[in-house]
Amino acid sequence: MLVRHPLLRLWGHARAHHRQLWLASLCSVLNKVFDLAPPALIGAAVDVVVRREDSLLAHFGVVEVEHQLALLGGLTAVIWGLESLFEYLYGVLWRNLAQQVQDDLRLAAWGHIQDLDMAWYETRPRGELMSVLNDDVNQLERFLDGGANEVLQVLTTVVVVGVAFFVASPLVAVFSVLPIPFILAGSFWFQGRIAPRYAEVRDRVGRLNALLDNDLAGIGTIKSFVAEARELARVAEASGAYRDANRAAIRLSAAFTPLIRMVILVGFLATLVLGGLLALGGSLAVGTYSVMVFLVQRLLWPLTRLGATFDLYQRAMASTARVLDLLDTPVEITEGQHAPAQVAGALRFEAVDFAYAGRKPVLSGFSLDVPAGSTLALVGATGAGKSTLVRLLLRFFDPSAGRVTLDGVDLRDWRLSALRSALSLVEQRVFLFPGTVGDNIAYGRPDATSEEVEAAARLADAHDFIVGLPQGYDTVLGEDGQSLSGGQRQRLSIARALLKRAPVLILDEATSAVDNETEAAIQRSLARIGRSRTTLIIAHRLSTIRHADRVVVLDQGQIVETGTHDALVARGGVYARLWAIQTGDAPP
Repeated sequence: MLVRHPLLRLWGHARAHHRQLWLASLCSVLNKVFDLAPPALIGAAVDVVVRREDSLLAHFGVVEVEHQLALLGGLTAVIWGLESLFEYLYGVLWRNLAQQVQDDLRLAAWGHIQDLDMAWYETRPRGELMSVLNDDVNQLERFLDGGANEVLQVLTTVVVVGVAFFVASPLVAVFSVLPIPFILAGSFWFQGRIAPRYAEVRDRVGRLNALLDNDLAGIGTIKSFVAEARELARVAEASGAYRDANRAAIRLSAAFTPLIRMVILVGFLATLVLGGLLALGGSLAVGTYSVMVFLVQRLLWPLTRLGATFDLYQRAMASTARVLDLLDTPVEITEGQHAPAQVAGALRFEAVDFAYAGRKPVLSGFSLDVPAGSTLALVGATGAGKSTLVRLLLRFFDPSAGRVTLDGVDLRDWRLSALRSALSLVEQRVFLFPGTVGDNIAYGRPDATSEEVEAAARLADAHDFIVGLPQGYDTVLGEDGQSLSGGQRQRLSIARALLKRAPVLILDEATSAVDNETEAAIQRSLARIGRSRTTLIIAHRLSTIRHADRVVVLDQGQIVETGTHDALVARGGVYARLWAIQTGDAPP
């Protein structure tokens, strides 16, 4: 398969900005053209002073020396004005383009990330993704902000000055431009050598960010295990690897400019000495010689910055490749078009097989029927497959065999937005968003009224603690609601799920972080609202599922018992033993 260069891939991605790109490029070229004109005006002025009425300008009808100088002064003012105008325009255009492309890439990458299936997330550290979304996108912005203009202006200088030299004196021109092929060859060699080094730099910074993000998330665990020194050593190792990768790139990039300077010296000396000899011999006008001496520096000196420009370019291309590789990641979970206006909430698992990548099967031939409007509780040891059933319902994963249906329709035929709108999930690990308490409750229904938000909070037994907060429902929560207790955060999560009013409510250890009194209040509320929707409850605390219409006991992905709470306790099987242990009735 042919691998396209990151620049070509970026060109295809940024189609909406092609017009602005061409306009910015045109302004860069025109700015450099007018920037190169003053040396020609200086040469013309020297020619007027030396040859007076026999100057080049005199041949165009301006004979008086004073008039010639006045004309040169007027042309200088116009040229300087146009140079300044196009410098302003290319600055605005390139910088705005950099911001727009950066914004587009970041939003496109984030939108694509949200569409990827959950299996993809399991192999991608969160810090590495943050590095792509922020640092890599910013590297491209830095190149567009300055490097692209630099490349265009160098190319314009080479073309304009090269043509002018060959018109003025082909012999001097040959020796003046002689270093250019060597400079370009060296630049391309440099580019090829530096590219893999910057790819390594981007990889190392991604790993470092992943480690830092993980340690920040687990700072409480680090402190409780007195592992600060150990984690510092891990960060030092990752940071050192990033530093060493940068050093390897720096050693090569730092050598480029000094070497180029020595090659440039050849072209400058050729113009200075050979042109001077020709001027002394009368075969080259003094004014023309003056122009060539001025322009040779304008031609060759910018080439010393090619090293820094290529350095910036390669960093940008390494980062662009990472962003575009992310955008090219295929979405494995495809969706159908089924999106009914009404959902009853009947769930069914039909001979389902499922295994996580690289692990033994979790479910094998699993079947389960959950009638619409019923309350089903799932019980079992850790790893029995309870949470896997929830992930299959939400289509975070698809079964490898069999099917899962909602109202008799295979979930793979549903439109994902319609399917997930029909399901409301409360997880054991609660996630709260930056914003107010009210905003978090209304997350699933942003158009909900304040009365509806309060009603959901009351159902979740959260209203009383909310009104005790400094600004009540308008209290702004910190990152992930860290200022709240675990039970308070759990009740907000339950209120958020209830306000969504989905026909299927899924509670995955939803009351694990609340006290017994709050649990009892929440259970009373759930018993009331459960009459109007299908409710699926996963619980280790069996006291929370006594009201369920049916309890299903799982073991290693298989149903080993099913029945009501009272019937299972009376049966004396697996469920009864679990109940006895939790109520203290088990024999010592």
